[in-house]
Amino acid sequence: MKEKRSLQSVQKILAAFFREKRRLPSYAEMIPLLGVRSKSVVHFWINKLIAAGILEKGEKGRLTMRNRCFAVPLVGSVQAGFPSPEEEALCDILSMDEYLITRPEASYLLRVSGDSMTGEGIREGDLVVVEKGREPKNGDVVIAEVDGEWTMKYFRKRGSQMVLEAANPKYPPIIPKSEFRLGGVVTAVIRKYHC
Repeated sequence: MKEKRSLQSVQKILAAFFREKRRLPSYAEMIPLLGVRSKSVVHFWINKLIAAGILEKGEKGRLTMRNRCFAVPLVGSVQAGFPSPEEEALCDILSMDEYLITRPEASYLLRVSGDSMTGEGIREGDLVVVEKGREPKNGDVVIAEVDGEWTMKYFRKRGSQMVLEAANPKYPPIIPKSEFRLGGVVTAVIRKYHC
């Protein structure tokens, strides 16, 4: 009975539940989800998922999903110009978290409001991945607090002076008058086209 399902199918069921509910199901909820009759079979699958590195137990024994549960197949590349005759072929499995975030312990997400960075391709409603503790270079997009206001702009250093510039010509450069605090460097932009 335990072998009727594959590890991958169990992983997909749990990942779908997690995406919808933002939590893992309880052991009791897993019985109907997996189509099994007892908690012992649920334990069997949990142990297999932990051994495969798909689930992990936290300090208090609480189960959490690892990043690769949301991996998506990478099937090749596409030209942004003329169509390519290449057929789709599975090249790899790509975890979006691992692709977008190099240092998860130092990263966070922000939702963008406003249009000051549209020239960089960052639009209102986009999500940006921000990494704390990274030293910004000229031209990096940063999150910074300037004189009590938080903003996202290009970072420029002119001598000892820091200047924040928009990627939209209707906004003037910002020069801190008294206070400048770096919140992090933007490392990725995420846009969802259809909900």
